[in-house]
Amino acid sequence: MTDSAPRRVRVRAPELIGKGGWLNTGNTQYTLADLRGRVVVLDFWTFCCINCLHVLDELRELEEKHRDTVVVIGVHSPKFVHEAEHQAVVDAVERYGVEHPVLDDPELATWKQYAVRAWPTLVVIDPEGYVVAQHAGEGHAHAIERLVTELEAEHEAKGTLRRGDGPYVAPEPEPTALRFPGKALSLPSGHVLVSDTTRHQLVELEADGETVVRRIGSGSRGFADGGPLDASFSEPQGLALLDDGSVVVADTVNHALRRLDLATGAVSTLAGTGKQWWQGSATSGPAREVDLSSPWDVALFCGKVWIAMAGVHQLWTYDPVTGTVAVAAGTTNEGLVDGPGAEAWFAQPSGLAATADRLWLADSETSALRWVDLDGQVHTAVGTGLFDFGHRDGAADQALFQHPLGVTALPDGSVAVADTYNHALRRYDPATGEVTTLATDLREPSDAVLDGADIVVVESARHRLTRLRLPEEAVSVESVAHRTRRAATEVAPGRLRLDVIFQAPAGQKLDTRYGPSTRLLVSATPPELLIEGEGADPDLSRELELNPAVTEGVLHVSAMAASCDDDPANPYPACHVHQQDWGVPLRLTEGATDRLPLVLAGMDE
Repeated sequence: MTDSAPRRVRVRAPELIGKGGWLNTGNTQYTLADLRGRVVVLDFWTFCCINCLHVLDELRELEEKHRDTVVVIGVHSPKFVHEAEHQAVVDAVERYGVEHPVLDDPELATWKQYAVRAWPTLVVIDPEGYVVAQHAGEGHAHAIERLVTELEAEHEAKGTLRRGDGPYVAPEPEPTALRFPGKALSLPSGHVLVSDTTRHQLVELEADGETVVRRIGSGSRGFADGGPLDASFSEPQGLALLDDGSVVVADTVNHALRRLDLATGAVSTLAGTGKQWWQGSATSGPAREVDLSSPWDVALFCGKVWIAMAGVHQLWTYDPVTGTVAVAAGTTNEGLVDGPGAEAWFAQPSGLAATADRLWLADSETSALRWVDLDGQVHTAVGTGLFDFGHRDGAADQALFQHPLGVTALPDGSVAVADTYNHALRRYDPATGEVTTLATDLREPSDAVLDGADIVVVESARHRLTRLRLPEEAVSVESVAHRTRRAATEVAPGRLRLDVIFQAPAGQKLDTRYGPSTRLLVSATPPELLIEGEGADPDLSRELELNPAVTEGVLHVSAMAASCDDDPANPYPACHVHQQDWGVPLRLTEGATDRLPLVLAGMDE
């Protein structure tokens, strides 16, 4: 591409349709014709997906810089059953500070019209209503910003650019004491500390769980140390008490660990740089010099702070003595694989609870309860993988959760699970291997803490803490099982050509200074679907062989590419990582296609 106005294939953008209607527009329903004259960026997202939440943050600067020419439209496309509920989408839009219109598309109608295959996917539409770019995954904001600048110049010259205010209308704020609280911690004083996530604060409550003692943090999104009124957070989540009596905070969107001095209310930074970790970044070292990625929860286990690093599907540790961080378990591949920590796969670990000999964790995207032993081995108690979920009690190998976010160790050795998308508190007993339901009708519970014979549940979507007496008998619940529903791609059995299409954005080139700049990892569910082609390799194209005896399954594809600014005069060009995971449902059909193309980053010219 040259610096002059590019010539692009003219592909008309399909209409935006969604049964759930529009949010953040003041009840106005929009069509693409209403947006003509503006650059439109469609963000296909779902609120369970950590990569989608990363993209929301990446887009904030673009929205602010091009506020009079660009309209970002979130197209909410659910994975879990709960995410198809309209009120859940309304809650998520407020919870994550989404400041642009959102189309609620519970039946994936617009997703299908745009042939989207993965969360997140970004589509750019020019002021005349034509699709000019599509990017899967995160890390593309820089490329889209450059394209937007080109489109502004091109359409200003043609007279087809329309400047002005966008269609976003902010909802009225609700006067609640807490707003989408995330995690809670019992303090030695008997008080409860809560991460008031959407308001970017910590709130200390009296033992009743209602009366506010103090608020810590300015209440505005930011990353600043200081006193209780000056310090700032960005969507804080997990909390853990350290041996010195201070509290460590998982400051999720700041990609950092913070320290709260309970005596003074002062906040300081323990770990993280404020920048998100990418492939190729350091995985150990001085805590303030190493990037983190969406730490969601923390727990003290075996003398170290363990971190549920949801953004990269790993567990990390922070050593309070040496002030260092390191990867403890996980490969960054998303899935459910047990074994030694260095070989295990996780999928957005989001809740931690430590006992003397186990670290329990809620692995949210696999709807699983898992644990790490003293030797660092990873085990699964409940859960089967990325696509099976539901609400089913009974034997652990048959039980189902739906995107749990919290775990709490109980005095009898069992574990309470905040089964978030089932709106329930569940219990797993290692002695019997049974799962039961303790309570229902808890709106998006995200954590729980013990208080004597009671358990105090964080009801995130009801903006409150709810005290329950630990029941002696389980609640009877009708069993429900689900599998993620997306249209299957029909392919021929036997040889299948997989092509991940990547074109470095304009003004960039592949970074090959230190070896291959691309990576492709392939696996399948069930594993028997793949006869050949499993594993990792630098080449973004691969010949697979599909087992004709397995008629349906899911192909898991993870791709990464690194590109750098192509400026010969700059010895230290800025570099960018593009990455995406796909779970592609396949149906083997004789006579169907023998090629599967997936777009990591592409631009029609």
